[in-house]
Amino acid sequence: MPQCIHRIGVISDTHGLLREEVKSVLSTCDVILHGGDINRQQVLDELETIAKVYAIRGNNDKEWAVHLPENLSLELFGLRIFMIHDKKRITETLETYDLIICGHSHKYEETADGGRIWLNPGSCGPRRFKHPVTMAVIEMEEHGKMGRVVKMDFSDI
Repeated sequence: MPQCIHRIGVISDTHGLLREEVKSVLSTCDVILHGGDINRQQVLDELETIAKVYAIRGNNDKEWAVHLPENLSLELFGLRIFMIHDKKRITETLETYDLIICGHSHKYEETADGGRIWLNPGSCGPRRFKHPVTMAVIEMEEHGKMGRVVKMDFSDI
C-alpha cells in the first residue's frame, strides 16, 4: 500500500465549537481547510495552533470575518482547490480544479465529477438538523494526486 505523504483536514460549519475529537484528527494533518460558518475568530486562532489554515467566510460569519474571502482558489501539494461556503453561489467555471470544497448544508457529500471531487465535509460543530457530526481528511500518496478522501463520523458524540 502506498504511503500517505500529505493529509489535508477539511471541516466546515463549526459554528463556534471546536470539538476535542476534531482537534485530535486535525493534529495529524499538514493543513486545514475550513468551509465557512466559523462564527468567531477564536476558532481560527485555535486551528492555527494545530496547522496552517485556509478559511472562507460563511453566511453566519458577520462583521468579525470581513477579512475572510467569500471564495478561495489555491494550490496545495499540487492539487488545485476551490472553496466556497454555499455551492449555489458558484459563478466561476471550475474545470481547472481538482477539488471543490463547500459547506452550508451540514450534510456530508462527496461526488466525483469528470476527474474532480466535490466535497462537503458536513458540520463538525454543534449538532443541527439531526445530521451526524462529520469532517473529512484527504490523504495524498503523491504530489498532485488525491489518494483517498476519508470521512470522519463522530455521530456517537
